Amino acid sequence: MILLSTLLLPACALPIADRSESSALNFNSALDTRLGQAIVPQLESYPGKSGIHTLANPRNAFAARVLLARVADRTLDVQYYIWHGDITGILLLEELHGAAERGVRVRLLLDDNGTSGLDAELAALASHPLIEVRLFNPFVVRNPKWLGYLTDFSRANRRMHNKSFTADNQATIVGGRNVGDEYFGATAGVLFADLDVLAIGPVVPEVSNDFDRYWASASAYPVEQLLPIASDTDLHQLERRALELEKDKAATDYVRAIAESDFVRELLSGTLEFDWAKTRMVSDNPAKGLGKSKKEDFLAHKLGEILGEPKSRVALISPYFVPTQAGVDAFAALASHGIEISILTNSLDATDVAAVHAGYAKRRKALLREGIQLYEMRRLSPDVERNQSAGPFGSSGSSLHAKTFAVDGERMFVGSFNFDPRSINLNTELGFVIESPALSEKIHEAFEETIPLNAYEVRLTENGELYWIEYVDGDLVRHEQEPNTGFLKRTGIFILSILPIEWLL
Repeated sequence: MILLSTLLLPACALPIADRSESSALNFNSALDTRLGQAIVPQLESYPGKSGIHTLANPRNAFAARVLLARVADRTLDVQYYIWHGDITGILLLEELHGAAERGVRVRLLLDDNGTSGLDAELAALASHPLIEVRLFNPFVVRNPKWLGYLTDFSRANRRMHNKSFTADNQATIVGGRNVGDEYFGATAGVLFADLDVLAIGPVVPEVSNDFDRYWASASAYPVEQLLPIASDTDLHQLERRALELEKDKAATDYVRAIAESDFVRELLSGTLEFDWAKTRMVSDNPAKGLGKSKKEDFLAHKLGEILGEPKSRVALISPYFVPTQAGVDAFAALASHGIEISILTNSLDATDVAAVHAGYAKRRKALLREGIQLYEMRRLSPDVERNQSAGPFGSSGSSLHAKTFAVDGERMFVGSFNFDPRSINLNTELGFVIESPALSEKIHEAFEETIPLNAYEVRLTENGELYWIEYVDGDLVRHEQEPNTGFLKRTGIFILSILPIEWLL
């Protein structure tokens, strides 16, 4: 199999043959859709601004995607890093199928690192005349996929981490969530603290144009070139499986969330509450997936230019936080000018990628010595089990999964970007910079109100040793070691922290 993969995988770097060309629906040509008729009158009252509606509740976030698919009249453009074949994953695939049955053109672009076990379903969807499915940086050997890392590591190590769900080029959902039960609270296991936003207005065509360039990129392969051709029978089987899952007791809360949601009614009636703000989409060039993007095109570089120099406060939330020495120096420089910096990431007990925590842990003391506040999210579920379809680089087993930060209570970022070398240099990312004091202040306020109640605060003793404090039923509890971890786990983290792997994290 290793020999076979060695022979086959380089073929993925060749020009893609027989790939159809398509583009997003023109914004003006979609004005006659239900979404267009509902949204355009609102835009006239806020010229140049986009409407932002936060989706913090996990079940509401899923309902919003389902209902957006159901209200689409012309097109659905959907892009994700991970898509699980579980309850919510299969049900949402069937919603895409249902939309196509109504005449909606569907384009589904998935990073192939997070599609394990879905080959049959994706091939079935692609058999529909109105559905196209493409895989980003695919693995030719389908099982086990890890062989691709052995034979073509430099390419396979680069993933598309973007997440967007766009209907009729009129409304889009962008943020941190992938598609799977643990992201939408439909499981008794992992429940992520996550954040998406629904956006309408001028930022939506920006997302659609960005989807087009990823869709047409040299890394996006039609599934027909990788998977066996499916039949109509396979597509009907997907439909039957979704119907069976809807009746599953485990899906009760999810089904109820959709049935009880007023999301579409309020969106179409113009009563859904939006924060109107100048909003700009930022993303990486898809050429980054092949290591061919210039540094000045990196999302991290654009973020620095857009957000500018902080004046008073920075609040950062990142499930995978690996600042590196350069990051420590940058934070220290801000702190030396009186900038208040607060950071929330996962604790060792809560994270699903120990190596990433090791990259963060070795920088804690240096950050704390500069006066930076560090919080670590507690484990939210006692039954955390990592979903293996997430691949080797995480995003499917942590308590915290939101990726957002606020500057000076004036502007904020929300999207897929983690503050780590992988997001900066290897993966492609997508997000919004939103100039909203109201939304930005909510992030700052979280560090004063809710975060201390749900996280450990990391501190330094006078002798320079770490300790952790948490509030339990109103009482302050102090931990001298990383909470809820054993000696072997802590030793493993120490060993990982001294290995030269920081650039991979």
